[in-house]
Amino acid sequence: MAAAADLRFALDELTGAFRRAHPDLAVSVAYGSSGNLYSQLLSGAPFDVFLSADVVYPRQLAARDLTVPDSEFSYATGQLVVWVPATSGLDVEHLGLRALADGSAKHVAIANPAHAPYGRAAEAALRSAGVYDDVRPKLVLGESVSQALQFVQSGAADAGVVALSLAVSPTAGQGRYAAVPLDLYPRIDQSGVVLRAAADRDAAMTFRAFMLGGSARAVLKRFGFTVPAA
Repeated sequence: MAAAADLRFALDELTGAFRRAHPDLAVSVAYGSSGNLYSQLLSGAPFDVFLSADVVYPRQLAARDLTVPDSEFSYATGQLVVWVPATSGLDVEHLGLRALADGSAKHVAIANPAHAPYGRAAEAALRSAGVYDDVRPKLVLGESVSQALQFVQSGAADAGVVALSLAVSPTAGQGRYAAVPLDLYPRIDQSGVVLRAAADRDAAMTFRAFMLGGSARAVLKRFGFTVPAA
């Protein structure tokens, strides 16, 4: 399975539950930015399921006849947050994105907008907030949204605009975050699809059904996603 990096911790939990429910089915996950994974799929990468951080890449695969017809499914809507280490002096709780224009923020991490939906959303939010021109010289681009968070955790950046699903993960416990207002960026609607070249199409469709079930929806909600109505 190929999955967007914002799903790393939620999907680790979900695949564990799936294995317990279906011990006869093997499942493994490769994480990355949705755009990079899309490029790999175009080149014939052997994945059965693609979980993207947008709806565009799955639909582009469908347009190329690379997916099982009518297998696309919406599983979640993501959210952006501004994340800083717990020791940071940046007042993100009150200033939000405007805190990133502060002179003490020397480097700000986002996912690369060229191939990461969360990076495009972060750039849009910075523009909407009127701080993009101030923040642009400080930007450090991660290959994925999870790498953007890692840049801040490692000290390579002072703050990041990342996925809520990563900010609430156990590994992000030594930080603080503030939600980016939803009206500052396009909705991050996320969808998945089963690939026509799937080695085990039945297993892939079983996982698709699992992702739309109540237990999976509960886990996604706990990691900060909004899920579609059942």
